Amino acid sequence: MLSCLTLYSCIEDQDFNQFDEIGVTPTVEASILYVEAPESLVNASAQANVINQEFNFDAFSSDVFSKRVLDGTITYIVENTTESELNVSIELLDVDGNVLDTVIIPVAPAPMEMQQIDIAYGNSGRSIDIIKNTSSIRVEATNISGTQSASTSAEPKVILKSSGKFRLEIIQ
Repeated sequence: MLSCLTLYSCIEDQDFNQFDEIGVTPTVEASILYVEAPESLVNASAQANVINQEFNFDAFSSDVFSKRVLDGTITYIVENTTESELNVSIELLDVDGNVLDTVIIPVAPAPMEMQQIDIAYGNSGRSIDIIKNTSSIRVEATNISGTQSASTSAEPKVILKSSGKFRLEIIQ
């Protein structure tokens, strides 16, 4: 009996209300876009747009994402195995087609290292509202070096790809 009383005296009431205060901030990462143009298309586009395309991208503006996103980074990677010099422009647009943000990437001719550009949004970068309101992405690549590109690569082309890595706040 004395042993039972000793055990009882050491037990505190448990407070399970702390569960209501739990917050989770997962990091999600996904591809955003992938665009490529072969050298023949680049050569056919002297002083013109090699790529001029708008992509619908409602993932950022969906309530599930936009109400929970805290911050993040969009990474753009450009690979150029052509002998052409290009200028790449990426615009994030809202639902009405207004430009929210622009990234300009000058692309050197081959041989070039893969070029990576990271754009931060949120506390350590540009406004997170840009991401929350993005509904589409416009990509333009302009050939600024003429029509005589003759790369020795097996399949010369320009590749632009991007991905995003964002922290979301999930509150219980």
